[in-house]
Amino acid sequence: MRYGFVLLGIVSAALFGVATPLSKILLRGLSQFQLAGLLYLGAGIAMLPFVTARCRAPLRVRLNAKNAMRLAVAVLAGGCVGPVLLLLGLASARASSVSLWLNLELAATALLGFLLFHDHLDTSGWFGVGGALLAGVLVTAGEGSAGIVPSLLVAGACVCWGLDNSLTALIDSLTPQETTFFKGLIAGSLNSAIGMLVVKSLPAGGLILAALSLGAVCYGGSIALFIAAAQRIGAARAQVLFASGPFFGMLMAVVALGERLTWMQGAAILVLLGSIALMLRARHAHHHQHEPLAHIHSHRHDDLHHAHDHSGVSSSPIHSHEHGHEVVAHDHAHVPDLHHRHAHEIQRK
Repeated sequence: MRYGFVLLGIVSAALFGVATPLSKILLRGLSQFQLAGLLYLGAGIAMLPFVTARCRAPLRVRLNAKNAMRLAVAVLAGGCVGPVLLLLGLASARASSVSLWLNLELAATALLGFLLFHDHLDTSGWFGVGGALLAGVLVTAGEGSAGIVPSLLVAGACVCWGLDNSLTALIDSLTPQETTFFKGLIAGSLNSAIGMLVVKSLPAGGLILAALSLGAVCYGGSIALFIAAAQRIGAARAQVLFASGPFFGMLMAVVALGERLTWMQGAAILVLLGSIALMLRARHAHHHQHEPLAHIHSHRHDDLHHAHDHSGVSSSPIHSHEHGHEVVAHDHAHVPDLHHRHAHEIQRK
């Protein structure tokens, strides 16, 4: 397991978690579509310096049809539909309850990854998934129901983000910053336009600035860090780490909204920590073959898969550039990252 990318996943969770109660405050002066649009526009704007800092091949050259389709579906599901469903649920429910329901994103990502994207989890991994869900159930039991309709709206948002997570983990022709930029720009513009049509008035300048800032830090930073982690440890594993986000949200709800924490929530935090530990000890190894592949992503040269030449590009320990892979067959422990999306009919060790 790559522990540096594990840390990225946890930081991503913390940023996204605190965004929920802070968004609850902004909903006092913004509609759901307006806030969803501004949050993602802020995320896109935050990534602009990283996108323009380096000269790369034109997008039409790097983004093939398969990756373009992945990006389009991820933008529609995770950038347009998901945030609006979340904010619709948040408008009529307690921020702490909504934060806890967001654990459903873990189940959605794991299930979609397993069924559709060759994402593998061993016994420890599935216990980790189950423990993270149990943590959410414990806290929900202590909180009581905030309403069937809000819970269904948040569950729908989690399914959208589960699909988004699995797809963006497979996009290997864009950097995480580029993916976040396009998602923020396209989804943010669309939801902002819908918000203008629905409300037919501009919100106060201070609210716009606050929403853009929240989106830049908590959405832009969170999305980019999550994609970087998911590409290296797999979407399902990254999502288990991301499941800690609701607990950061609960803490922010206490600070910003004055909501109370219960002993049941404390017990749930302990269960979640155990779940993360189970996921981190998951091991999976068998003989497998890598087919020829050319792509771009963050990598280093001590992982058995990157031995290419660095003429004219960065040779720092961790770097990102376009590179190719030749056919190779070997046996080692691995996770379902960009290089290990093979089927698993082979006997597992």
